Amino acid sequence: MTRIISGRAGSLPLAVPDAGTRPTSDRVRESLFGALEASGLVDGAAVLDLYAGSGALGLEAISRGAASADLVEKSARAAAVAERNLRAVARAVPGAVGRVHRGSAEAFLRSTPREFDLVFVDPPYALEDAELQATLALLVPRLAESATVVIERSTRSGEPALPEGLTRERSRAYGDTTLWWASA
Repeated sequence: MTRIISGRAGSLPLAVPDAGTRPTSDRVRESLFGALEASGLVDGAAVLDLYAGSGALGLEAISRGAASADLVEKSARAAAVAERNLRAVARAVPGAVGRVHRGSAEAFLRSTPREFDLVFVDPPYALEDAELQATLALLVPRLAESATVVIERSTRSGEPALPEGLTRERSRAYGDTTLWWASA
């Protein structure tokens, strides 16, 4: 079962799409958000969750005090699940600001005028490195000053190539999953 780990919506169960997504495990989210909160990167942040699936990462951020979260998901079925999860979190966190955008990460990044403080990039593990790098290049102009980007990839994929404008900060492996941290 996937759930919100902590914050105002802590323990709230989240629906997950029945196929085509790979939700970030509770263990990985707990470790990730512990580090983000210890660094003061969540409270008041404008969050972007690319390849959102169920929306668990962006919704966890809302539960922990993010100012807003934009969840971007290409799959209509997964976007519908993310929308249901957003409504549930909004009931638990009155005043929460969240939006689900159905479409590709690339299309969203080309069309939004917004800037983001904290970005989660959790594409399907099968996404080619060149496609990920192209998405990251489109992301750079949408980043606020000193923004943090967390990229989730299969440990077997190796370090993602970062475009100009992003600097690798650190990485942490959790079994088959590695989180790569970058800053603007």
